[in-house]
Amino acid sequence: MPQTSPNGPGPDPAAGALAANRLGAPTVVYFVLSAAAPLTVVAGVVTTGYAVTGITGLPIAFLVVGVVLAVFAVGYVAMARHLANAGAFYTYITRGLGRPAGIAAAWVALIAYNTLQVALYGAFGVATAPLLEGWLGVTPAWWVVSLAAWALVGALGLMRVDVNGRLLAVLLTAEVAVILLFDLADLINPAAGGYSADTLSPAALFVPGVGALLVLATLGFVGFESSVVFSEESRQPRRTVPLATYASVAIIALVYALSSWAMTVATGPGQIVATARQHQADTIFVLAGQHLGAFVVDLGRVLFATSVLAAMISFHNTSARYFFALGRERVLPALFARTRARTGAPQAGSIAQSLLGLATILLYAALGLDPLVQLFFYGGAFGGLGVLLLIFVTSVAVIAFFARQPSGETLGRRVLAPVPAAIALAVMVWLALDNFWALLGVPQGDTLAWVLPAVYGAAAVLGVVWAFVLRAGRPAVYAAVGMGAKAATVPDGA
Repeated sequence: MPQTSPNGPGPDPAAGALAANRLGAPTVVYFVLSAAAPLTVVAGVVTTGYAVTGITGLPIAFLVVGVVLAVFAVGYVAMARHLANAGAFYTYITRGLGRPAGIAAAWVALIAYNTLQVALYGAFGVATAPLLEGWLGVTPAWWVVSLAAWALVGALGLMRVDVNGRLLAVLLTAEVAVILLFDLADLINPAAGGYSADTLSPAALFVPGVGALLVLATLGFVGFESSVVFSEESRQPRRTVPLATYASVAIIALVYALSSWAMTVATGPGQIVATARQHQADTIFVLAGQHLGAFVVDLGRVLFATSVLAAMISFHNTSARYFFALGRERVLPALFARTRARTGAPQAGSIAQSLLGLATILLYAALGLDPLVQLFFYGGAFGGLGVLLLIFVTSVAVIAFFARQPSGETLGRRVLAPVPAAIALAVMVWLALDNFWALLGVPQGDTLAWVLPAVYGAAAVLGVVWAFVLRAGRPAVYAAVGMGAKAATVPDGA
């Protein structure tokens, strides 16, 4: 039964609810892994890591980061058992560190996830236009292709979440299958030196410049944390969220480590850096073409484009649900809490995300900016940094939350896992900030390398200020921050 507004008859615009019981653990895994964009990472992040850092220890770096994030997930999913909320980081930081910190995190999350989503339009346009040239004999502008993808993503964002999940299942299955096929071709055709496990040795990390390598590896996992965003729509969220989170971290770590190691087997550890610098993102396709033929390589390029599309769909859904969670609690206007009656999709949040994507595509097209470097690469690094900052602050919030409310959780889930995770994540954040210039591919000390991280600092400060404004002027709204569905009872004028 629809709830009524405390201000009078009629539906309460802030009482919208996401569709419950529609997602099982496998579907949530598809959303999470699609956000991680495995083929995009293997073709882009892995080769960039080798080319930019000149370090061959990327396979072991993925495994180390995977262990750190798995340890972080122990406290993260333990907290999820007590707080099922589409706001995820925002909610956890609010309940652990207080409302001002939570609202600050909300602003950072909105910027980070929306940036990650719109940045992908640049990669999709650049990756798809050459395919259309080969098929149709014409080369459309990147922004024309991106606008077509934008329309599809926007339409899907208003449909049932399980419809999105089924589409992602098909795209992701094909994507992972071609990655494993490429890996197999590399492994059964080793370079003259044969097999070497040097790049899987921890010793490969004890070299100068490893900070940038670890940060690149960490950015490859962005999206694993989004399982909690879909907790309100999951069947048995206390079981679904942990399964989806642990499975996603394990799959991501193993696939990335295997793929980055397989490349070194095919080229030889001593040649992978030179090969990556020569071929850049084409490295994986060049290696595959030597043994699998043109058809399989062309199929891989198509799946690279669909990998980007799947990530766009996943991040669109995540961003829309952040808008929804903040609108429901009146941190944003109540309009954002509206869901579509027939599908339960966060309607206003989805439309807002689509409008942002449209504005970005048109702006970059009008100004003639580089869609690959200035949109996808810069935007991906910037958005990934924001998510890493949120993961670190959330790790601290988990410790604080369970210190006040043990909630029947074991000492391991409350302290023994979260504390080491927070320490390791603090080191990763420091490395990310110290090496951000390298991630962007700009000279050390370049203005861009400090302006972009400063945006998150400014957003956090504004979030804290807004929290104090709410506390002074709208105390009922302030009191409901972090309460999730319970916040729908707050009057519009509160």
